Amino acid sequence: MPGFELFGSAERKEVQDVLDSGVLMRYGFDGMRNGHWKAKELEAELQDKLQVNYAQLVSSGTAAVSVAMAVTGVGAGDEVIMPTFTFVASFEAIMMLGAIPVLVDIDDTLTLDPKAVEAAITSRTKAIMPVHMCGSMANLDALQAICKKHNLLLIEDACQAIGGSYKGKPLGSIGDIGCFSFDFVKTITCGEGGAVITNNPTYFKDADQYTDHGHDHKGMDRGAETHPFLGYNFRISELQAAVGLAQARRLYDFVAIQKTHYDILRETLATIPELTFRTVPEGGVESYGFLNFFLPDLEIARKASKGLKDAGVDACFHYFDNNWHYIREWDHLKEIKTLYPVSAEVKKGLEYLQTKTFDQSDHYIARNISCLIKLSWTEDEVKERASKMKIAILEALK
Repeated sequence: MPGFELFGSAERKEVQDVLDSGVLMRYGFDGMRNGHWKAKELEAELQDKLQVNYAQLVSSGTAAVSVAMAVTGVGAGDEVIMPTFTFVASFEAIMMLGAIPVLVDIDDTLTLDPKAVEAAITSRTKAIMPVHMCGSMANLDALQAICKKHNLLLIEDACQAIGGSYKGKPLGSIGDIGCFSFDFVKTITCGEGGAVITNNPTYFKDADQYTDHGHDHKGMDRGAETHPFLGYNFRISELQAAVGLAQARRLYDFVAIQKTHYDILRETLATIPELTFRTVPEGGVESYGFLNFFLPDLEIARKASKGLKDAGVDACFHYFDNNWHYIREWDHLKEIKTLYPVSAEVKKGLEYLQTKTFDQSDHYIARNISCLIKLSWTEDEVKERASKMKIAILEALK
């Protein structure tokens, strides 16, 4: 991770096909294409790789989450349960639909704690959205049981976890609908892009139309298409899809590289008694895009984070002080700083953020360091990195 590290002839070939046809838009212009439909090909590749019946490309991972909620019926005043540790896009996408993000604690998986989820359910809860942060998942069996008990949707945000699995099923394919990001720093990239996947034909049909201004996509004449309902423009271009197609074909090659590097780093750090690793639920397989570990307390984690940077070990994140990924620094959410008017219903729904504490989440995020696994490292570079990491962490523990 990320796929752009291994750009090469495969990506150039697919992009050149698009440039040769002259058709950069994914819909229409059938006669000019010379048989090139990169978005459709990428969707078929994702269906195969992720073992689902349907895949719909969109313009970003954020768009994927918004589309997933829209087509499953999440809307004004509904509550969506999400974790305190995620990317800001999670609550942005929920609020865009007029729904209310309900943040709950994570556990040692660094993802949703099922007990916290159960405690947060109200009569207005519509969906539970686990976010498979840094390549691993929550206890999805437990979350599915909660959804079944309360008749809720399970919307998987797998934007950071493509290539991971749970009990033999690819992440994203387990809930009612799954979301992916293919931005520039993901395991496979389109530059910008994303996808929703599902086995529900109605969700797919609605996603196909909703992402293109409500066009029904019936027939060859785009100008004659009707609009069954209002939609938006969440389209991806053929150029973006072309890059993603070449990358998706190598997805599991990329994951294998990540695992090799991950294993070297983990085996080295496992010799430090005070260091423990995130919990992966039984039956879960990480995407190996990150190595996540815990240190004894916040002070040591901060020292280790600084020591890693001083040693030239890049891309290791201590999210406790990060304003993109953890509730502690999300003042723009807590204070509802938006450029658009927010309904009184949403404002009231977010009042809990003024007083609620997330001590359990703090306990884990304060002690966690998350290290990106790069595809371009050589074996010698990984071993050197592992050695530097061990030295820096041992120094912080003194």
